[in-house]
Amino acid sequence: MPPTIQNHKAGRDYHILETFEAGIELKGPEVKSLRAARASIDDAFARIERNQVWLYNCHIQHYEQGNRWNVDPLRPRRLLLHRKEILKLANETNAKGMALVPLKIYFTKSYAKVLLALGKGKNVVDKRETLKRKTHDREIARAVREARR
Repeated sequence: MPPTIQNHKAGRDYHILETFEAGIELKGPEVKSLRAARASIDDAFARIERNQVWLYNCHIQHYEQGNRWNVDPLRPRRLLLHRKEILKLANETNAKGMALVPLKIYFTKSYAKVLLALGKGKNVVDKRETLKRKTHDREIARAVREARR
């Protein structure tokens, strides 16, 4: 089973409100690099332009045997969504602080998919609260494990 590529910064920097599954338009060598998990979406974001959704800053490394068919690793890639979904996303991203963030890239059957999230940016106080909550939950889980022993 091919591995998934995760965006580790998304949960820390955004409140995830809603998720969408989108196809991604790729060239041949890019698919082979994704299957080898040679990609990064930590700094990636999506934008709606001319009724199409585009993924930016998604770094897919060159496929070693791809030679002349390799493309730019940071090129914008089109995401495939239904028109109704694109219009809904366009309306919701017009609000201040809203962004389209890819959470992960994975394969279903033989198709590469992107889990795209509609997120609201966190400020510093929100990030601190999230960190406090995580450490508190971790301490509780540790205490429960110790109590069971």
